[in-house]
Amino acid sequence: MMRKIRITLALIFWTLITAMFLDFTGTLHHWLGWMAKIQFLPAVLALNVAVVVGLIVLTLICGRVYCSVICPMGVFQDIVSNISSRRKKKKRRFKYHPAHNILRYSVLIIFIIMLVAGFTAIASFIAPYSAYGRMVQNLGAPVVLWINNLFTPVAEHYGSYAIYSREIWIRSLPVFIVALVTFITISILAWSGGRIYCNTICPVGTILGLLSRYSLLRPVIDTDKCINCGSCARRCKSSCIDAKSHTIDLSRCVACMDCVDDCSKGAISFSVRRVPTVKADKNVNVDNGRRAFVIAGAVAAGTTAAMKAQKTVDGGLAEILDKELPKRSTRLVPPGAVSVKHFAQHCTACQLCVSQCPNGVLRPSTDLTHFMQPVMAFDRGYCRPECHTCSDVCPAGAIKPITWEDKSSTQIGHAVWIAKNCIVNTDDVECGNCARHCLVGAITMVPSDPSDPDSRKIPAVDETRCIGCGACENLCPARPFSAIYVEGHETHRTV
Repeated sequence: MMRKIRITLALIFWTLITAMFLDFTGTLHHWLGWMAKIQFLPAVLALNVAVVVGLIVLTLICGRVYCSVICPMGVFQDIVSNISSRRKKKKRRFKYHPAHNILRYSVLIIFIIMLVAGFTAIASFIAPYSAYGRMVQNLGAPVVLWINNLFTPVAEHYGSYAIYSREIWIRSLPVFIVALVTFITISILAWSGGRIYCNTICPVGTILGLLSRYSLLRPVIDTDKCINCGSCARRCKSSCIDAKSHTIDLSRCVACMDCVDDCSKGAISFSVRRVPTVKADKNVNVDNGRRAFVIAGAVAAGTTAAMKAQKTVDGGLAEILDKELPKRSTRLVPPGAVSVKHFAQHCTACQLCVSQCPNGVLRPSTDLTHFMQPVMAFDRGYCRPECHTCSDVCPAGAIKPITWEDKSSTQIGHAVWIAKNCIVNTDDVECGNCARHCLVGAITMVPSDPSDPDSRKIPAVDETRCIGCGACENLCPARPFSAIYVEGHETHRTV
């Protein structure tokens, strides 16, 4: 019964979190956003004390239930492993092996160092929630959009516009490749060895594993009932049951209840812990001093890191060249991010904000210094002042909640005019498109020749009023480079 409850809850969590990443309408996040905020790493980076304490208490009571129910990457591995078992027609295909503690703690230490050093983007490569989000966003979202577009003509035929066509595009080829490699790697590991990723690579699993060794409830083997058949060890996808010595490595056990359900003699039960034995610890080879150091280091590291639509043709007659993105001296991060440094230290690169951005402004960065973290680009749209979706969905506090009023007065950058690109100079025509569409009136048209009031007018930017929304850059008719672009600010200001 406990196993069925665990599987049911796990499937519910996994399905809803996956749907939230795939939802391009932004509807589901209103109801399901809390599922992203209770993920371990985003909660730590957001200094969400209630969630972090709740997960720690849950682990100390029930063991690594988080890994088998709440974490979408953990559930994904179980699904792949279960499919593999069914195809091989071999439910009992695993075997016990000692923990790879050197690898586990080495990865954890490197992960902590990356967070402390402010390289959150690099650390997010192995963070389970972030990795899963990238997989779904980059691999699953295009498929969902393609299916959506298949049904669009049918809906229009019956006069319904509830389903509408959406553009399918890869926001970043390097990040797409990373997501594909992650998907293939995790799938192969889960297909062949169950929870290998969780118990050798995943830093969250290692941290929770240290805590789960002291859990109140745990799987316990009754040696009087056990007949030494070894069925439980062959069923354990964490490979943490040593049937010969009747011990279970609780640091790797994810409380899946498979062994409890599988034992025909009822020799394994999920019950209150008994007096710990020496045997249960001998396979872990971690002394108390090192264990305490790693736990303290993980908590300190998390706290330190936390502080620290455009068209392609003109009337169907002339082709319009695609815009090329300008080279900005300072990257643009969304309003609510406070500063480039704050955003870099808190963003887990899960790309939930990328999937939810309705204007196509956010996309994963290809810059190695903040690889996969979102950056703003205005070749497909601009950041509308009334939209604050990214700040609503961010679970890690990288983009803090911001109101419509605050966003309209937050300066994330300023517009810069490039005379050699402007069609007023290149084509000798009147334009003024940037001034007409400036949302805050920061651009005015002035005579190109100050001594001749009738000369063609060029834009002049008032940097004190510009908020960096990108409307001018997006709507500038110059190709391939806009004649006006937004330069980012290291720290956001209020205008």
